[in-house]
Amino acid sequence: MSTHDPSSDPAPEGGDKPSFDKQPPQPGGQQGAPSDPYGAPSDPYGAPPPPAAHPYGTPPPGGPYGAPGGYDGSPYGAPPPPPAYGAPYQAGAGPVPGMPPLGGWGARIVARLIDFLLVQAVAVVVVLPFANLGNQGGWVGAAWLGYALYLIYEGIMLSRDGQTVGKKLMKIRVAMLVDGSAPTGSAAWTRAATFVLPAVICCGGLWWPVNGLFGVFDKPYRQCIHDKAAKTVVVSTV
Repeated sequence: MSTHDPSSDPAPEGGDKPSFDKQPPQPGGQQGAPSDPYGAPSDPYGAPPPPAAHPYGTPPPGGPYGAPGGYDGSPYGAPPPPPAYGAPYQAGAGPVPGMPPLGGWGARIVARLIDFLLVQAVAVVVVLPFANLGNQGGWVGAAWLGYALYLIYEGIMLSRDGQTVGKKLMKIRVAMLVDGSAPTGSAAWTRAATFVLPAVICCGGLWWPVNGLFGVFDKPYRQCIHDKAAKTVVVSTV
């Protein structure tokens, strides 16, 4: 009978118990250390990966006018707003930055007289072959024709460059109040109609003094009623 005691045999390497320091390698990281899905070691709490870069790059700081962040707070900025209507007017300055000074009253009145006499002369020449100016009816017809010609004349001339013949001679022009550009077609015809039609319809020659005096007391842009209606202003071209 064998007397061999199995307990006396040497124990296998590592003993009977499994070894905890021999674990299979973790994919994408160091052995024994947790890793994120991208393969880089991470802390036990799983710090998020850094944010991805903007696909179009970082917008340049400030706006095109040099103000940080632009006028509207956006990185690209926005054009400066137009001056508030009714802002104090400074002598020698235009209604908006870069616009010439306002036209003087003397030049404006003389320009109107030149245009009025020019149109009336044309009206008389046109009506002369068809009417007898020796009676009242002939003069009334010439006056009505003069009103119509003046409306057409001023609407066409102002819509071109803001100047009539009288305004060219007196070195003034009509400009849009918002930016100083030449009047748009609608503004030019609105201005001409507001100047002529009230005199024809109801007020006769009384309309023009009232219209002119309104501009004398208007601040800060010296706008007559026809300027208010068309949103225009008269400036110097010198």
